[in-house]
Amino acid sequence: MTALIEAAQAPDYPADIQLVISNRPEALGLHKADALGVKAICIDHRDYKKRSEFEAELDAALRAHGIDFIACAGFMRVLGENFVQAWSGKIINIHPSLLPKYKGLHTHTRAIEAGDEKHGCTVHWVNEGVDEGKIIAQSELDILPDDTPDDLAKRVQALEHTLYPEALKAAVTNA
Repeated sequence: MTALIEAAQAPDYPADIQLVISNRPEALGLHKADALGVKAICIDHRDYKKRSEFEAELDAALRAHGIDFIACAGFMRVLGENFVQAWSGKIINIHPSLLPKYKGLHTHTRAIEAGDEKHGCTVHWVNEGVDEGKIIAQSELDILPDDTPDDLAKRVQALEHTLYPEALKAAVTNA
């Protein structure tokens, strides 16, 4: 998220980050966004009995703030079919694996345990499946013999900070 906000501060960047939404009130991203001059709000999913109610509130907040494109960054909720369809072609996500490998969680551990030589990150369009949307861009690195999941996560996160701003630029330019 911070990398996207910082990239968008360049005068020639084709996206303007206007709002950060978290579903967790304790999310550090809310404070980071605020410090970088971006409005940040929390819509706590635990305040809603149904996913559809939470997503209706999320959709309403996005529309009320004039948002027309979503770049998910650390938003750890699976979005439902109705929400995804309403934002089809206007929502992307970054995932810490070389999709289609290792959809979901614990990607670094899974890559190490599988004996993979390469790992990385993927920016993809969000669709109704979990981490199944069309790939926009990927970046990879070598898994080192002594890598722990934490070591690998830190190195992949560095890739994400470069890849995601470039992929968002490509997505909004071609959307």
